[in-house]
Formats: sequence, C-alpha cells, structure tokens
Amino acid sequence: MAISLFEIVILPDGDVALQHTDEEDAPLIRISFSGEAKAFLQEAKVDVAKAMIDAGIEVFEELGADNFQMEEGTMIKNRVLH
Repeated sequence: MAISLFEIVILPDGDVALQHTDEEDAPLIRISFSGEAKAFLQEAKVDVAKAMIDAGIEVFEELGADNFQMEEGTMIKNRVLH
C-alpha cells in the first residue's frame, strides 16, 4: 500500500495550501486570508492554517470517510442532514 505524504506550503500569492509532497498539481486545500487577517496574524498565519486543516481532517474522520465520494476532483456528501 502506497503512503501519501502531504505538506503545508505558502504559495507565491501568499495563500497557504495542503498538497501532495511529490506533485505539482493543484493543492488539495487552499486557504486565503484577507489583507486584514494577514496583517493581524503576520507570521502566525501558517499556524492558524495548520489548525484549520487539522480541524477539517478531524471532522472528516468523525463523519466517516465512507459518507463521501469523489466526483471529478470534488467531494460530494452522500448523506442528508435534517
């Protein structure tokens, strides 16, 4: 079984992204901060982005990856919430 490695990077436009380590394709996750947020966070923006990514992964795991399917590069949720 192949192991996928990911890295958090700062893109040339200043956005923070999660991408496969060995690929140059579009990132899996891209986080854009407003100018005001960038000024407030300064160097901590990577730490905040990492916490956002960690929280998203945790929710994904809690909901169960089986409830999601990939369709043309996007994730579609299979369940209905009422």
